[in-house]
Amino acid sequence: MAHFDEKSGIVACKTEWGKWWQTLEEVYVEVNTGKPITAKLVKCDIKPRLLKVVVSGEVLINGGLSEAVHPDDSTWTIEDRQVLRVCLSKSLTTADHCWKSLLTDAYVTDPHTFDEMQKKLTLQRFQFENPGFDFSGATMTGNYQGGGPQFS
Repeated sequence: MAHFDEKSGIVACKTEWGKWWQTLEEVYVEVNTGKPITAKLVKCDIKPRLLKVVVSGEVLINGGLSEAVHPDDSTWTIEDRQVLRVCLSKSLTTADHCWKSLLTDAYVTDPHTFDEMQKKLTLQRFQFENPGFDFSGATMTGNYQGGGPQFS
């Protein structure tokens, strides 16, 4: 589904270390270190309900994930020697299952961002169910928190 994201952008929740966003199948965590790093300086522990990210001995993320992931299908990479990107494979992959926060007690989306994330997942689901159509320019209207979306 990266093709859909590349054409239509992402809806991210900003944090002090970077940002996180989601697709139907994955949650992406992008840590901007602000300094050159190598794989030897990174310790990324991914468990079904836990994420711990340590860079240069500094714990940046440590806590229970708000939803379960498949650790064996999750990975991390370093980009441009300064950005650590973690890709978490969601256990539940439905459009109506949008993570409200990265961790159970931290990195919660504000109501507007969460609403936009839900709209994005719905559009991605439409793209998945109708592969011959281009939904990258489509918009959703309405409020997910109160009555549901309208497709246009």
